[in-house]
Amino acid sequence: MRKALFREMAIMLLAALPMLLLIIACQASEHRRPADPLGAEMAVLPGLGAAAPLLSEGAPSDNDAARARNAADPFYRGAIAPAAAFRFAGSGADFDNARDCLALAALAEAGGSDIGQRAVIQVVLNRVRHPAFAHTVCGTVFEGSQRRTGCQFTFTCDGALSRRYGHNAWQAARDRAEQALHGIVFAPVGTATHYHTDWVYPSWSPQLVKIVQVETHLFFRWPGYWGSGAAARIAYRGGEPDFARLVGSPGDVATDEAGAAAPKVALPSDTPTLASGSVMLRDPTGKANFILLAAGGTPAQAIASARALCNRGGTCRVYGWLDGAEIPAALPLPRGARAALQFSYARDPGGAEIALYNCDNFPGLPREQCIPRAPGR
Repeated sequence: MRKALFREMAIMLLAALPMLLLIIACQASEHRRPADPLGAEMAVLPGLGAAAPLLSEGAPSDNDAARARNAADPFYRGAIAPAAAFRFAGSGADFDNARDCLALAALAEAGGSDIGQRAVIQVVLNRVRHPAFAHTVCGTVFEGSQRRTGCQFTFTCDGALSRRYGHNAWQAARDRAEQALHGIVFAPVGTATHYHTDWVYPSWSPQLVKIVQVETHLFFRWPGYWGSGAAARIAYRGGEPDFARLVGSPGDVATDEAGAAAPKVALPSDTPTLASGSVMLRDPTGKANFILLAAGGTPAQAIASARALCNRGGTCRVYGWLDGAEIPAALPLPRGARAALQFSYARDPGGAEIALYNCDNFPGLPREQCIPRAPGR
């Protein structure tokens, strides 16, 4: 009797085995991670790379039109899950460098606003843990600033690094950065990895999930797995670049001086003649156009010159100086060239424009149009 019972149980188990295997396979498939981050799926995510400045203040040619387009894109209506608390694991020097890079990004992007800075800081930390970005804080903030293709975050190469903030503002931003590194989460932006001001409309904006607005900034995440908390799977391990070298403080050796040694090249035959100023360098890719601004010129003349140079499709960047001796031979911009920069213009493939000015020499402009001031040290 007992043998017959065991035989029946064995038959039942064997009959159920295919179904059990199918269930296990389905569960594994449901939770399977996408392909390698360097593969095709990651490569097609919108808003990657240096194709357009992703985190920047600026002013487009038509603020009202950009705001109208942004307003037409709906916000996500589901629950916004907060990002996981950041787990710092590094040396004391790593912490200091990470704190200062976060503080500088917060000040340059959000001014003195408490919630604005906290939102920016959270986005940077979300990126640090995402496979699509650098895996250090300073590496994320300065990503692309050492490449000849130009920086991804405009304030790291548009002259802002030579500018100065007040001591109290700098210390307040550092305090907020320290809190985030110790695990304080700014929940409203969730797992956002992108944002832009409501007066610009980047080409990637409608392709991402619009989460929330914090003051004038709109925050986004990627759709699907890459925008979920599960995608933020990179454990922080320290190894921060040196903040002082990145910002080029006096006495430090700049890490990007190689750009100054590049040979100058003849201007292409189709280089336009500017109504104000002159063209000193024109990269056929559109990513490096250097101009000498006319003395006494206006912001309107500067942006008109930029648009004349950016007369092709795709990404385009224009940098302007008042002193020809400060104009470098190529990207990346050396420290001295960054410090002397008077005008920075960027246009993304969708036509969104960002223009910044040295407001010491272009007075009367609103704050959002000024090259941000870096902290005094």
